[in-house]
Formats: sequence, C-alpha cells, structure tokens
Amino acid sequence: MSDDTHGEGQNGNSVPAPRDTGGEVIRVRKGMFGANNGGDTSGYGGLIRTITLPGASSRPYGGWFDEVADELEGALEEQDLLPENAIERTVVDRDELTFHIARAHLVQVARTLRDDPALRFELCTGVSGVHFLGDKGRELHAVYHLRSLTHGRIIRLEVSAPDSDPHIPSLVEVYPTNDWHEREAYDFFGLIFDGHPALTRIMMPDDWQGFPQRKDYPLGGIAVEYKGAQIPAPDQRRSYS
Repeated sequence: MSDDTHGEGQNGNSVPAPRDTGGEVIRVRKGMFGANNGGDTSGYGGLIRTITLPGASSRPYGGWFDEVADELEGALEEQDLLPENAIERTVVDRDELTFHIARAHLVQVARTLRDDPALRFELCTGVSGVHFLGDKGRELHAVYHLRSLTHGRIIRLEVSAPDSDPHIPSLVEVYPTNDWHEREAYDFFGLIFDGHPALTRIMMPDDWQGFPQRKDYPLGGIAVEYKGAQIPAPDQRRSYS
C-alpha cells in the first residue's frame, strides 16, 4: 500500500485544521445534542456552534490527489461527458479527497473510477447516509468510500438530494457489495436508490413509520413492537426521583 494512505497524510500535518476558518455554514447549533424542544439536562445548553461544510478546494490538491482528479476528468471527457457537469466540486479536507457528484452521473462516474486502468477503485466499502437539515435543497447526502487495491488509495464520493426528492441511482450494478448498505441507508434515512434489486428495510420492521436517523425524527417517546411484544418508550419505562 502506498505511504500516502497513512501516517501524517498529504500535507505532512496530522492535526486537523479548524472547520470555522472557511467553508459553507449551513446551521447554527445550540446545546450539546441539538435538543431544543425541552429541558436540557446535559449541562451544555449554553453552547453555540456553527455547522460548516468544507468548501471546494483549488489546485494543486497535493500528492496523488491531482493525479486521480486529472485521470478522472480525462476519462469522463473521453466518454463525451464534461467533467464540470458530473463533478460539482472537489474537496480536500482532513487529508481526504472527496468528489461531489451530480446524482444523474453517479453510476457513470463510479464505473469509470472502477474500470479505468489509471484509477482502478475496485472496492466500495459501503454507503453512509447523512441528513443536514440546514443544507437547503440537498438535505440528504450519500457518502461512498472507494478503495483502489491496485494503487493503494482511498477516495470518497458524495451525492446529495433534497428531502422532497430523495432519489439517488443505485450502485449495486457497479459495486454489488452495496446491496445491503443501500438498504440500510434507505431504512434509516429514507434515501431511495433507484434500480436497487430489492430495496426493503433491513433493520426496522417493514411497517415502521419514518426514518429514525433523520435529524427531524422525534427523540424518545416511541414504543417499539417486535413480533407481537411491545417495548415501552424510554420516557415510560424509567423515572427520576
């Protein structure tokens, strides 16, 4: 494996840069856990923190990041796809390279990253769902971690969709191991992966209402039913004296 994938990283500095020095502010958060509709018993109710997404990076990105970006853009151009139409922005943050991809071109970009000899990202280790309430028009994000076994490199792809239209193309045809990962992201975040062979819940009961890892999902107070047995909601099975 390349030395670039571990140790001090691309910039020779193992200490992350503070996020509040730039980027895109999408929300101001109060308290430790974001609870704002009841009593805050954590003792951190006075904390105020901005939620910032890292902004687009400019070249040179550093190390092999430029090589991967050049190869990807060139391969897309060979397929008559303008890179700027597929890659919304490129972000280098925390020594990670992330391509933000337009969802309409996700499958083509992923297949290019897998098959191009200079890229060869053969393995996708899964997809993670994220819900940013303050990221208006793109509240739902899907994040893919791709690994090149050939070149010893790791990159990320990120795709966004609005709450009102939570559709993202499935990558199961490119990376079959994404089958259950996409089901989990659907189950917990409500992301609909178009083209998935069997997009059903994987953890919650089939008739469960809502998506429990969204930030607007209610905290506590929900009874759980499993195979005829009912577990009372947390606020009904404990008390404080």
